[in-house]
Amino acid sequence: MELSTLKDAFDRTSKKQKLSSSKTKEVIDQVGQEIESAVLKLQSVNSDQKSIFRDLRNKLNEIAPMSQLEGTQKDLHIVLSKYAKILEKNFNPDISKAYRNVDFDSHTINQIIATHFYRHGLFDLGDCFMHEQSNELPENAIAALKSPFMEMYKIRDAITSRNLEPALSWAEMHRDQLLENGSSLELKLHQLQFVEILQKQDKNQALAYARRHLAPFASVHKVEIQKLMACLLWAGRLDQSPYGDEFMSETHWDKMTEELTQQYCSLLGYSHESPLSVAVAAGFQGLPTLLKLASVMMAAKKQEWQEMKQLPVPLDLGREFQFHSIFVCPVLREQGSKENPPMLMPCGHVLSKQSILKLSKSSSRAFKCPYCPLESSVAQCRELHF
Repeated sequence: MELSTLKDAFDRTSKKQKLSSSKTKEVIDQVGQEIESAVLKLQSVNSDQKSIFRDLRNKLNEIAPMSQLEGTQKDLHIVLSKYAKILEKNFNPDISKAYRNVDFDSHTINQIIATHFYRHGLFDLGDCFMHEQSNELPENAIAALKSPFMEMYKIRDAITSRNLEPALSWAEMHRDQLLENGSSLELKLHQLQFVEILQKQDKNQALAYARRHLAPFASVHKVEIQKLMACLLWAGRLDQSPYGDEFMSETHWDKMTEELTQQYCSLLGYSHESPLSVAVAAGFQGLPTLLKLASVMMAAKKQEWQEMKQLPVPLDLGREFQFHSIFVCPVLREQGSKENPPMLMPCGHVLSKQSILKLSKSSSRAFKCPYCPLESSVAQCRELHF
């Protein structure tokens, strides 16, 4: 199955459909305009009805709406027919041969599906799914699965309404865990709140808010705090300041909602992406290779395909489906641990904490990355969590 071929065919079909729709609307508008013009003439005093109808008939004949519409529909039908043939040629209607007989824990699978619905805010659908299971869970178990995501969506909805209080309360409550994850979510929330106050031209209130909530972050995030303090000079006209694009962009609110969702799921012990979505997306990419392999092997030895423990061909799923649960330092050749965690340097390379301390000689002086010419310091490195 060549996905690029299918995509090209789909793009051509979509383009032709849009052109057909545009042309049809144009023809209908022309006919409508001529009819409206004729009606206005008929409503005038001393109108010559025969002449008006004759002119209308002549103009409609010139437009020839049926001929034009038939032409566009014919072109669209040809493209749709070709696309249907390409789909039929490339898609295998029976994909069951690509998977093997595997014993699944239905209870776990059902929970994964329900959690997928809940984490996407589809609470009614998740409840319906859970209640229709043969081994129905008690209400308290369903509530335990659903309630954390209900709280998350309440916070998300509040952010959408420009109310940061629920998010700030949650971030303050989980401050230590967020810091362990290397997240500056709480600071970013306070930044947005500070800018909101400043936009209301209340400089004194903004300054008081900064002293109370931003000061604790000054030692680590000095540059960000300095920029925010400079914004006080532009109270009420922040959009005209040098920092307008940096602090007033509407995308900040969307990014904040996304980051809060990431951190919220992380503290719950869930990955940012739904496991069900990842499994389906990975299966979609790997399905063509599996179908070809299954067809070849089942033609020869059907039993061997069912008992195979390892695929005889590589299955390239792309970087987004590469997961690493173990880190080995490329310098010390030692596996990472809680005492010696992986550290991300500003250049993007990752070394173990012990390697970084040795390179910097346990001081705050800058050191050169062993894999690129850029320099870093211990303070600039951030711990990674696998």
